[in-house]
Amino acid sequence: MYLMKMNPRALVENPNHSRQTKPSPQADALLLASIKAIGIVHPPVVTPQGDGGNGFVIEAGRRRVRLALKAGIEEIDILVNDADNDNAGANGAMRSFAENIVREPLNPVDQWRAIERLVALGWTEDAIAVALALTPRRIKQLRLFANVLPAMLDQMAKGDMPNEQQLRTIASASLDEQKEVWKAHKPSKADPRVGWWNVANALAKTRMYAKDASFDDELARAYGIEWEEDLFGPADEDGRYTTNVEAFLGAQQEWMANHLPKRGLITEANSWGQPLLPPKAERVHGKAAKSDCVAMYLDRDGKVQSVTYRMPEAKKNGKDADDIGTVAKPRPPVTNKGMNMIGDFRTDALREALDRAPIEDDTLMALLILALAGQNVSVRTDGGESLYGSSRLARCAASLFNAEGQLQCSEETLRVAARLSLKEILSCRRNASNSGIVARVAGDAIGANIFLPNMGTADFLSCLSRQALEASCNGTPVLPRARVKDTRAALVEHFKEDRFVHPSALFAPDEKELANWLATNAPEPDEDEESASGDDLTAASEELDEGEDEFREAAE
Repeated sequence: MYLMKMNPRALVENPNHSRQTKPSPQADALLLASIKAIGIVHPPVVTPQGDGGNGFVIEAGRRRVRLALKAGIEEIDILVNDADNDNAGANGAMRSFAENIVREPLNPVDQWRAIERLVALGWTEDAIAVALALTPRRIKQLRLFANVLPAMLDQMAKGDMPNEQQLRTIASASLDEQKEVWKAHKPSKADPRVGWWNVANALAKTRMYAKDASFDDELARAYGIEWEEDLFGPADEDGRYTTNVEAFLGAQQEWMANHLPKRGLITEANSWGQPLLPPKAERVHGKAAKSDCVAMYLDRDGKVQSVTYRMPEAKKNGKDADDIGTVAKPRPPVTNKGMNMIGDFRTDALREALDRAPIEDDTLMALLILALAGQNVSVRTDGGESLYGSSRLARCAASLFNAEGQLQCSEETLRVAARLSLKEILSCRRNASNSGIVARVAGDAIGANIFLPNMGTADFLSCLSRQALEASCNGTPVLPRARVKDTRAALVEHFKEDRFVHPSALFAPDEKELANWLATNAPEPDEDEESASGDDLTAASEELDEGEDEFREAAE
């Protein structure tokens, strides 16, 4: 085998080349950009043309030759393989096949090391991006490996890679922080792989994003906020963020104070992200009146939110007319606020179970069907019923397609998409997103009860009636006190070292309630036909098999 130069137009294509399927236009565009920038890295392999011909047949590298012609290159290097021996044809066929099979791309860590070497040799990031047909953003992402602890890099180079979100979190932490976390989570002989979720979780810092800021750049500078770029975020979104949470929230507070309406106030959000309104205030969800007030607050993400509320009319003579002759209703075991809290607890536990609990495939499909029957799911029907679309659900569905736009997914991809879809749909929150009884059935089916939080807190226990609170003492050394608040304080102290879940928060629905739901939603029998017997079902199955055979024959 020897090296020589030749005009690519003089090379003859091998009709028996291994890659019969055309590559995608995107793949050709990337290789073309690389050839234009740095030429052909690996020369094509050719053999002398038989039957008295003077040309050369391309044995390996047909695509490189084609794109070199497209790039307008007049001369390229080629490797000429001597075809004198009898097995030249067989060896050439094997080389053509092997060079398309055994190649393995560099892992991201090795790509970063190669990029750093190019930078040291004088290459700029833009020039490297052009030569490798990569985006400058991708080059910057790879260079973030420079911020990763060397011991972690060595582990990643072995193929034990974190996902993109975890890598982003790790690279954002200081090396000292990474070193401390690595001591606790580095691999052992018994378990050579790293739990990257635990590593990233230990290094995670709260980020406040510029896209959520209401204040301008001038106010940001006044508070000493310096934005960093989230290189792993979507390219079409503002990915700037800061970990200086205190300064971000302070700038948001000042912006609210400067933009407060005439009938407005600045309030705080409770632990569920809802605004704390004045006593007896009613939240207005429809059209606001002139006398209504506005409350501005910061949500969990630090974004400025506002709600309209209405205060009740002043009482006449100190009493409402409706108060006369009425009897005070007994307090329910759990107040409306407590039931709202339970709805939030259940939803969070359900979603954590969908992330972590083992779920059989048949159960997963059954849950997906259940989720689509939830109260918070709507579709556009022939009658014109509105559809509540979700961009996150759409992204779950889009993950099942390959680069050519074909529905092609592995079982693992399908499982991940199903879990994400269920997390998006199923909800126990006592508002418009409540899925109803189906979410409770789903949570019971996958054991979401174990993910419910400790409800033995003053905030939740204050929602219980005296009877319900004293019932919560059962099975504990706490005895009911004369005063409710003393009983509650004793329970809070006891449950600091234990976990308490109120029976009403468990997922399993009431048997009577479930029976009513099943009866209400039972499929109606066809008025014209009786229900199918076992023989009818067998016959229908045979008809379906015959139809599938006919379809296959027609396709062939």
